Amino acid sequence: MGFFLVLVMEQITLAYKEQSGPSPLEETRALLGTVNGGPQHWHDGPGIPQASGAPASPSALRACVLVFSLALHSVFEGLAVGLQRDRARAMELCLALLLHKGILAVSLSLRLLQSHLRAQVVAGCGILFSCMTPLGIGLGAALAESAGPLHQLAQSVLEGMAAGTFLYITFLEILPQELASSEQRILEVILLLAGFALLTGLLFIQI
Repeated sequence: MGFFLVLVMEQITLAYKEQSGPSPLEETRALLGTVNGGPQHWHDGPGIPQASGAPASPSALRACVLVFSLALHSVFEGLAVGLQRDRARAMELCLALLLHKGILAVSLSLRLLQSHLRAQVVAGCGILFSCMTPLGIGLGAALAESAGPLHQLAQSVLEGMAAGTFLYITFLEILPQELASSEQRILEVILLLAGFALLTGLLFIQI
């Protein structure tokens, strides 16, 4: 909650500054026009000078790293579900995981399409991502069947690794890129808080 409190305050402040005054890029335009003694011509979208190279796009290598990170994260998520002995608790995790994976799959698909990868590569990444969670659930169930004195320790370690990968991918990979744009800043924060509230509410549903 403290993270979201700081995030909301930061985004509201940035949105207020963007609406109340000219952006630094607009000030730079005016300054360049004054220094060079004539008007400057800008093309290809707001705030972007015309350049001879191709427009910047997300790195394909970065997209592939994101896919493998999410695949590893999915395995740990599946392990956390498969290791559950309480059926009600396992159903709660599956419900939250279903919603989480659906949204994540759509976001990942859009990210891959923006990376200008070939269709075969995008399809392969999607298949890899979709198979990892069932694989983790199967491995977790197999480990739960052969439970020993170290079962609780293994479950805690795997759940901690799943939570750690989720926090890393969410707060260091996805959120910085999504909140870097100045368009619809407040709406993005509202949707972020709504998603957090929805997933938190699912934890209190008794199945």
